[in-house]
Amino acid sequence: MIERGLLIVLSGPSGVGKGTVRKALFEQEDIKLQYSISATTRRPREGEVDGVDYFFKEREEFEHMIENKKLLEWAEYVGNYYGTPIDYVEETLASGKDVFLEIEVQGALQVKEAFPEGLFIFLAPPSLSELKSRIVNRGTETEDLINNRMRVAKEEIELMDAYDYVVENDKVENACARIQAIVTAEHCRRDRVSARYKRMLEVE
Repeated sequence: MIERGLLIVLSGPSGVGKGTVRKALFEQEDIKLQYSISATTRRPREGEVDGVDYFFKEREEFEHMIENKKLLEWAEYVGNYYGTPIDYVEETLASGKDVFLEIEVQGALQVKEAFPEGLFIFLAPPSLSELKSRIVNRGTETEDLINNRMRVAKEEIELMDAYDYVVENDKVENACARIQAIVTAEHCRRDRVSARYKRMLEVE
């Protein structure tokens, strides 16, 4: 019997480095995670493949998925829908693979409501001043936008209690090591493995 995979949700405030940590995590040789593929109504860009980069959907089809609760979370951004299909996640977990989802805080809270058995990791900055410095160093934000992002970040940090673990992103390699340690520990939880060992006793 295949041990069911884990749904791992990495989330945190804008500018904390979620994308950078996720990219570094997936570049490691020994990684055994399946990155979650999102559904979207935007048109495919050159080189993008349906079912690999995204599940490309017509607007009507996506709205049908919303109505039928076929999405773990969804949002509309710049006129297009984006969301995480439940069926894809369930099939991947059932095959024994861990599914990794990198997402904004509000989306993570939606996922927790629909899938409370997931593993929720909050990526935190070393300090608010360091977070502001990272946002400023992007060089893409006006002063007003930076202040708004910092206000939202403070609100999101206060939602940390909804998560199972908090990982500080002081250095990317440290954050990756902590996430891998958490995933390893979760796979050793008694409630996940005891049934397998009890079956082993029955074979004797």
